[in-house]
Amino acid sequence: MIRLFLVTLFALAAYGQKLDVITTVFAQFEDGPAIPGKPDYVSGETLFFSCQFSGYTKTEKETISLAYEMEALDENGVPLVRKESKNLDTELAPEDKDWKPKVRFQFVAPDTAQCEDCLFRIKLKDKLAGTEATKEIKFRIRSRNVEPSKTLTVRNFRYLRTEEDAKPLAVAAYRPGDELWARFEITGFQHGEGNRIQVEYGLKVFRPSGKLLYEEPKAAVFDESSFYPKRYVNGILNLRLQGLSAGEYPVVLEVRDLVSKQNFEERFPFKVE
Repeated sequence: MIRLFLVTLFALAAYGQKLDVITTVFAQFEDGPAIPGKPDYVSGETLFFSCQFSGYTKTEKETISLAYEMEALDENGVPLVRKESKNLDTELAPEDKDWKPKVRFQFVAPDTAQCEDCLFRIKLKDKLAGTEATKEIKFRIRSRNVEPSKTLTVRNFRYLRTEEDAKPLAVAAYRPGDELWARFEITGFQHGEGNRIQVEYGLKVFRPSGKLLYEEPKAAVFDESSFYPKRYVNGILNLRLQGLSAGEYPVVLEVRDLVSKQNFEERFPFKVE
């Protein structure tokens, strides 16, 4: 009886077709057209993926029983998002003889992720036949280019004319009464449990004479956890240069990593003309 059941079962498979993941699509919106070539995204952007399954087994009652999981990894094999695992058990109607299951998955690319060869992997299992199939697709996530560091440091410090400027000033020079803006990235900090980071920075501004003009010991604090470990955090400075005489004013940036007990300090001078 068991042997007869198995013969009947496999006779009702997809007539020798091999279990497979087909019609894989990376898009920029749900059910949108496939991105041509290697899928290319920007950190913080939502990725939309869909695919279909074929070659699975059907029972006499036209039921299928599949299990699948989907995961996205960076170039070092670190998961970008939580893996998704699901079962697909359903009964097909007579008019569904050519129907193929379609599944979807979407996630937001972590805000500091950057990898040229990220990997999206789909594992499919036909629970009736005991067969498995795997599909792997490479994709890209672009982000700000922040050089990694083994120790706490500041990268890409740049003075700006306005808060929204993308292009840094070639010469960090302002006039009395101007509003000064500066941006930078902090990297090289350590991660605690749950990828928790505890980073803070303060600043001191000195007059050309060396006398302290302004101090903010704790200008910003980053105490947060994330599924994917952050590569860097964004820093920003804003000063109104009211009533200042001409000369060079050093800004001393003091950064602290409370997880690794590291400290970093560096001077970034600007001029008032």
